[in-house]
Amino acid sequence: MKAIRIHSHGGPEVLQWEDVEIAPPGPGEARLRHTAIALNFSDINIRRGGFYQKDPLPMPLIPGNEAAGIVESVGPGVTAVKPGDRVGYVGVGAGFFARTAAYAEFRNVPAERLAHLPAGVSDLQAASVMLKGLTASNIVNKIYRPEKGDLVLIHAAASGVGLLLVQWCKHFGAEVIGTVGNADKAKIAREHGCDHAILYRETDFVGAVKKIAPGGVRAVLDGVGLDTFQKSMDCTAPFGVLVNYGNASGHVPPIDIMQLSLKGTLSMWRPGVSHFLGDPARFKALCAELFSLVENGVLKTVATRTYALRDARQAHVDAEAARHAGPVVLLP
Repeated sequence: MKAIRIHSHGGPEVLQWEDVEIAPPGPGEARLRHTAIALNFSDINIRRGGFYQKDPLPMPLIPGNEAAGIVESVGPGVTAVKPGDRVGYVGVGAGFFARTAAYAEFRNVPAERLAHLPAGVSDLQAASVMLKGLTASNIVNKIYRPEKGDLVLIHAAASGVGLLLVQWCKHFGAEVIGTVGNADKAKIAREHGCDHAILYRETDFVGAVKKIAPGGVRAVLDGVGLDTFQKSMDCTAPFGVLVNYGNASGHVPPIDIMQLSLKGTLSMWRPGVSHFLGDPARFKALCAELFSLVENGVLKTVATRTYALRDARQAHVDAEAARHAGPVVLLP
């Protein structure tokens, strides 16, 4: 089969389109023919050799942790899926970053890690929404449930997770302020329900938010990290909630807990994905709920940019330059 591999960490140039052997599916495994593969920031981080990795990953490696596809064959003992089933997965083991290999035409995946795709959700939509949608679900269902009339600030509102959070918050009746990188992204954010789009490269977002919400916002949902999180304390109302779920600009530095009191008694969260990926049954249940929202039109998602899998190098270049809004999907 063909796959994208890296033999060392580095820039996009280390991504190589190569021939790779694949073994038959083993006990408990299913062979997938990938039809849509998600590009996530974690893939870029793995390629760079960045902060997600506690231990060096063996080289060469195939990046990628999320994809949709069709079951081609199954190994001994597999009854949960059968050839012809449309399925998706996010991670295949206890550690999301430990076992990559989605950037390939085919892959053997533990069958228990596969979620069936309903007829009303395309493979492209599934690859666009699974990890990003479950990240958003984790926030709105476990950390901060927006209420009607709440003012919410969403950083990178035109990103994959950001667009889903905008729609979810609007579904619950919140008023959404979003930061975006340019006018095109502002338009996309508004089309998905964002009430106020702030071009953070052209204006100080703290001052802009205070003009819209003099008393502060009820919650800040931040996938950017270093460039935005601490500044967002000055945008948050007393007893407000700050959620950092991503590090697109880098790690949030250590924060003195006294700042939470001095800034108006704030609460702070840093959720991860491990709790729903570590339990296959919970993962499938959350996917079913997520897919239902997509089918019913509550969450509108489709990749705003697709690339051929062989062009993953260019996809990484464009993603690092923030040239597109929303999710990015690689097509084998």
